Amino acid sequence: MAPPALEGSATAGAPDGRSTPCRIAVLASGRGSNLQALLDAIAGGRLHATVCGVFSDRTDAPALARARAAGIPATALSPRAFADRAAFDAALFERVDASRPDLIVCAGYMRLLGADVVAPRSARMINVHPSLLPAFKGLHTHRQALAAGVTEHGASIHFVTADLDGGPVAAQAVVPVHAGDDEAMLAARVLVREHPLLVATVELLASGRLALECDGIVYDGARLQAPLQLPANNRFA
Repeated sequence: MAPPALEGSATAGAPDGRSTPCRIAVLASGRGSNLQALLDAIAGGRLHATVCGVFSDRTDAPALARARAAGIPATALSPRAFADRAAFDAALFERVDASRPDLIVCAGYMRLLGADVVAPRSARMINVHPSLLPAFKGLHTHRQALAAGVTEHGASIHFVTADLDGGPVAAQAVVPVHAGDDEAMLAARVLVREHPLLVATVELLASGRLALECDGIVYDGARLQAPLQLPANNRFA
């Protein structure tokens, strides 16, 4: 059985075909720059969506302050308050589910998620990862790229599975690695492309043009053979 389509993808209503905005729940552990990219795109009319909640494993995450400043419900749970990871995940996603999201975006969320919470939601949960997956999974991706001597680096959007950064990759943005780059320089160059990559991919998901089905990722009704590559204009065709 194919996973259910995202809600809010009706064929009449908004100019792009959706009757109601896509409801997005964002999971974040850090500063929330990808969250801000989504909020800016929504405010600018470039993304027919609404952020229905922001959730974190850190009570001091700046992403929570960004959410509250925008009038968005923000929730933080401390993992230390729970007996184990499974108990924490269950409590967190009870709150996520209560916000009734159509799409869950892990945007700088730094905790591994267990299969019990991932499996029922994998078709509507994506993660932003700062490398060209499958290269450089895990942490310190820019350091890994520089150590490997690659000439191209970038960011990926993938569907979430219980495998670390191992889910099907939907879209990528490539940046060059320049001679003399350090981690900070490379990270900044990736971030410039990472934000529009997330916005453009979320728009495809929200409109129903991109979906994860049993036999792989489908884009405009056809099986995706390789990750979409973000064009210079930051919009997929």
